[in-house]
Amino acid sequence: MADDQPRRDATEGPGSSVDHVEAVLWDVGGVILDLGSVRAGHRAFAAWLAEAYGLGPVEDVIATWRQAVGDYFRERDGTAFRPAREAYARAVAACVGEPVPRAAWEDPFWETVGSHLRATEGAAETIERLAAAGLHQGVVSDIDAAEGRFILGRLGVLDAFDAVTTSEDVGRTKPDPAIFEAALEAAGVAPDRALMVGDRYRHDMAGAARLGIHTAAFGAADGPAVEYRLASLRDLPVLVGVES
Repeated sequence: MADDQPRRDATEGPGSSVDHVEAVLWDVGGVILDLGSVRAGHRAFAAWLAEAYGLGPVEDVIATWRQAVGDYFRERDGTAFRPAREAYARAVAACVGEPVPRAAWEDPFWETVGSHLRATEGAAETIERLAAAGLHQGVVSDIDAAEGRFILGRLGVLDAFDAVTTSEDVGRTKPDPAIFEAALEAAGVAPDRALMVGDRYRHDMAGAARLGIHTAAFGAADGPAVEYRLASLRDLPVLVGVES
């Protein structure tokens, strides 16, 4: 796409739909999953840690947690996958001051975080509408495989997806072509028959566009890789031509 070509909004009318889309590929965090709900879940777990281990103020615990998780992922080599479950283990150790057996904190972590998870507005109903229309739906996410399925299950949309492609499955994170290629293979479609919906420009939009996949930005920064822009996920069925 040329840099000076205007991005089209999904509600602009004639000419604003993607022709012949057979598969919609979804990012999870920031698209299907409301990231504020994740932060709320981590804060609640920090409060559990503080009480269970007699730690200081919750604000200090959550700050340590975020620093430890961030440091772990900053150590990643390029697009190589690093499991989030290891980041959580390191963050628990940083908060408590020593390693803690996984069995002592893992169930409370998932119970606490899981109870806070919420779908982005319009996500669940849109996923169900596309599923009812018979369109292939796949997940393309930089997430642990088990965590991805846990989240989608908690949000009540796991069964609506035909394929879940994660960085753990492929060993690489976006924008590495390998993860998009795996999702296309799972969908059984050519790149120009697929649409990627994402909230990050470099990872979702540029990564998909590099393979010739159509792109729809949901909060992602603008740039030449953005082909369409969604103000609401509820506009997606019109964009892909399953509703008028």
